[in-house]
Amino acid sequence: MRLIAIGITGIAALSVPGSAHPPASQRAVHSTLSESGRGAAAIVDAFHNALTRGDTRAAAALLADDAVIFEEGGVERSKAEYQAHHLVADAAFAKVVSSSVIRRAGNSTGTLAWIATEGRMTGAYKGKAVDRMTTETMLLRRFGRGWKIVHVHWSSGAAS
Repeated sequence: MRLIAIGITGIAALSVPGSAHPPASQRAVHSTLSESGRGAAAIVDAFHNALTRGDTRAAAALLADDAVIFEEGGVERSKAEYQAHHLVADAAFAKVVSSSVIRRAGNSTGTLAWIATEGRMTGAYKGKAVDRMTTETMLLRRFGRGWKIVHVHWSSGAAS
């Protein structure tokens, strides 16, 4: 699963058609991202962008070795385990299913940051239609001058 951010600097206004429930890609993004959380959010965006490009090496480089990934009730307890099990599939999915961010919040203090994102995925994967509302929480830790992802929690449900 993936989410592609429309930007980390605030609200990005998008045109909205007259329907009561426009597609997520056409909704305005609401952000309560703190100034201090923007560097961490840039790493989250870079991770998703790497998946979209199919660049699993770049995506993995943004994960700490001891990263823990929760996805739809499952768990991978390290970067190596994620690389061995779901990273390639997540990249394949990210290349063909469109994602958009609806809402994002985040902050950092000291060496820890959190980024929480709500979004929507639409498209088709392996011949099956995809229309899911998504939630993602990423925790990041500062290593030297940069951030690495230490925890990912993804979940989704059918869009209504």
